[in-house]
Amino acid sequence: MANETTITMVGNLTADPELRFLPNGTAMVKFTIASTPRTLDRQSGEWKDGDPLFLTCTGWRDLAEHIAESLTKGTRVLVCGRLKLSRWEDKETKEKRSAYGLDVDEIGPSLRFAQAKVQRMHRSSKSDGFIPDAPQDDAWSIAAPASAAAA
Repeated sequence: MANETTITMVGNLTADPELRFLPNGTAMVKFTIASTPRTLDRQSGEWKDGDPLFLTCTGWRDLAEHIAESLTKGTRVLVCGRLKLSRWEDKETKEKRSAYGLDVDEIGPSLRFAQAKVQRMHRSSKSDGFIPDAPQDDAWSIAAPASAAAA
């Protein structure tokens, strides 16, 4: 949408992503990432950690399922999304509350300190979901069924 605040954040997952399904069947995942700035103290020559920023992120549909299958606690990720403000009233104290969160558009593991193997997904004509592409060098993916080989 136009005029939404989009941000990119690098941080670590504080826990495994939590996948849920809404009553209408839509997949939703929630997770929190923490980002802690580090600065070099020129006098001591040591790195100092700043105040951490914790941001709750929400992913939807196929992206939600891919996040839940691919990422775990501690994974360093790059997340792009739309900053959202949520407002509510505390049920006990009746105080007004608010918090920022991120609606995830894109996410991936950081390859600065890790390696990842990407598995492309494609839609199956027989199902509503994604299925992984078979690797080109996988003999089983190109093998003919036994009935076809006998003919």
